[in-house]
Amino acid sequence: MAKARQGGMAVISALLIAAVVAVIAGGMIERQGLFTQQVENRQLALQGQWALEGGLQGGRALLREQRQRDRLVRNGQPWSQPQPLAAGLEGRLEDEQGKFNLRNLVIEGQVNEPAVATLRRLCGLIGLEERLASAIIERVVGSYPQRPAQPENAAAQGLESGRLTSPASAAAPRPAKYPMLRDLSPLASLKGMRNDDFQRLRRVVTVLPALTWVNGNTASAEVLAAQVPGLSLQQAATLVAERDSGHWFINRGDFVNRLRMPQLVDSTVQVGIDSDWFRWHGQARQGSRVLRMEALLRQHEGQLPDVIWTRVGA
Repeated sequence: MAKARQGGMAVISALLIAAVVAVIAGGMIERQGLFTQQVENRQLALQGQWALEGGLQGGRALLREQRQRDRLVRNGQPWSQPQPLAAGLEGRLEDEQGKFNLRNLVIEGQVNEPAVATLRRLCGLIGLEERLASAIIERVVGSYPQRPAQPENAAAQGLESGRLTSPASAAAPRPAKYPMLRDLSPLASLKGMRNDDFQRLRRVVTVLPALTWVNGNTASAEVLAAQVPGLSLQQAATLVAERDSGHWFINRGDFVNRLRMPQLVDSTVQVGIDSDWFRWHGQARQGSRVLRMEALLRQHEGQLPDVIWTRVGA
């Protein structure tokens, strides 16, 4: 009986050991599978990124060729068409000067009130509430150092003494309240900003690291109506329809004349007919995986555009 009991215990022990070994082996196989999948994902990501880099270089070359052919930048030119890339790879260029540039809200540390008024008009035209427009302005203006305005006769009165107690010491720039905007993503988290609000905003607004005019040959009716004081959305839509039918603006004077607004002061119309800033959008598909890339480009005469920044994400 004792021998039989010992034999049974031995069988049970063997079974337990086998079960433990099976669990350990299963865990090792699962971990190996996960590791292999991670390696494959990394390889696919690298392949996709290299493919997107190639597409980006093609976009830069396309812009240089376009600039060499024609200084005027308009829709319908080769740069504005989807790029014919390899299978699973898509690329396109977007004119960032067809949008309102939030950088224009602050010039040399001072709030640019005409630009603030333009942005308020634009927000109204795309259906954003006034409180959202104010929140956007506060966020953008607060991301740049501010210099308080000084009386014009301050220097004549000899207020600058070089001492901290001098009234002129207030001219020292106030530090920025918020991090500087590199793109529009921080605006998506503003209180009350819904996703559909943000999507409408990003179609007509950009953030560029320089002051810019709007390109009248690529801007939407909403952007033009906001940019030109007194121009209604209906008038702007008629102008855009005429433009896109092939009657492009050949120079700034042509744009101003076709506004048919004789009371308008020409110097207030910051609309041109060319662009230096573009955004490249790329997408690489590999099976069920999609890798995306964006890049901000700055055009130069006779050279490949500079890549200001790139962003890669799934």
